Amino acid sequence: AGAAPPTTSAATEPAPTVPRTGSVPTTRREAQHPGETRVLDRGEGGDRVTTRADITLSSKRLGEFEPDRETADLLTADRLLDRTQLSRPEPEGYWQQLIYALSGRRINLGDSRKAQARKGLDRRIGAPLPGAARFVPVVSRKGGVGKTTVTALLGMALADARDDRVIAVDANPDRGTLADRIGRTGGRTVRDLARVRGEVSGYSDISAIVARDETRLDVLASDSDPQVSEAFSGRDYHDVASLAAHYYSIVLTDTGTGIVHSVMGATLELADQLVLVAGLSVDEARLASETLTWLETNGYADRVRNAVVVLNSGRPGAPLVQLDQLDAHFRTRVRAVVRMPYDAHIATGSSIVFRDLNAATRDAARELAAVVVEGLRTATAAA
Repeated sequence: AGAAPPTTSAATEPAPTVPRTGSVPTTRREAQHPGETRVLDRGEGGDRVTTRADITLSSKRLGEFEPDRETADLLTADRLLDRTQLSRPEPEGYWQQLIYALSGRRINLGDSRKAQARKGLDRRIGAPLPGAARFVPVVSRKGGVGKTTVTALLGMALADARDDRVIAVDANPDRGTLADRIGRTGGRTVRDLARVRGEVSGYSDISAIVARDETRLDVLASDSDPQVSEAFSGRDYHDVASLAAHYYSIVLTDTGTGIVHSVMGATLELADQLVLVAGLSVDEARLASETLTWLETNGYADRVRNAVVVLNSGRPGAPLVQLDQLDAHFRTRVRAVVRMPYDAHIATGSSIVFRDLNAATRDAARELAAVVVEGLRTATAAA
């Protein structure tokens, strides 16, 4: 008898797949899960349909890609833009503009040195000051050296070049004249703001009290009655300062001459940088230097090292003292010294219009503003 043909058991029989018709899935699940293969398993318990994924999905970390692969953040404007196809801004300067016009706007020599210096100073003054408000008191122990004038010029230079808000607070207990220097007094004073501080809910409430000049400098005037001004205490200054800090980036303070007055103590506690004004005479210069010594010995040595001294000329003509000697002396004690020249427009005692000042006075005020901002940024970086 012939050998019986071999039989194939169910365990070794290849598992047939569910037939498909063309490219159309035969079941709804296959239509919804095209990556799966359905297998018919014939076991002892009967036929059972199982599924098996043909592709296992996984994610990759950024470092697992090819080493020369670039990410989207490398597509910067500096890399992609063709600078030769971009038009440069119109140059400033007589000869630069003349050549630019005669060449049909094809030859652009760039700005003149004067324009470059002005724009560079604008960038220094307008440098950002992130974080909380900065407090800059302007101090002097002797009246008549131009402390209020320097406060006004510094505030105008800052407000004119910066995009944020700047305010100057007149904290002089002896009838300060800061608001008179901008010529736009509104009759409201620092006392009024201290009185309604709990009712202030926005900048509009403060703007109704302060005076503003054409450079956008806000000024908070002192009371005209010396008795009322004297009643303005250090606690009141703290309240006004905390309120101003919510709406201004830089708060200047025109202080009185009494260095031990309670308002002066509050001013020095909040100070991020000091500006000391010195007159151009032997006694005025010596008193300014003694003020630095007093500050150093009373806990403000760090502020003295970062301070700025302004040598203010309040009289026409050449001073009797040697400016270079004064400059050299104060540079051994503070971070910077700025010279403020005489200006007949200021000497009249009337309101100051920043654009009407002599060019040298405006430049000195703007240099002072730039030096102050640089000091504030340095202090922030070191903190």
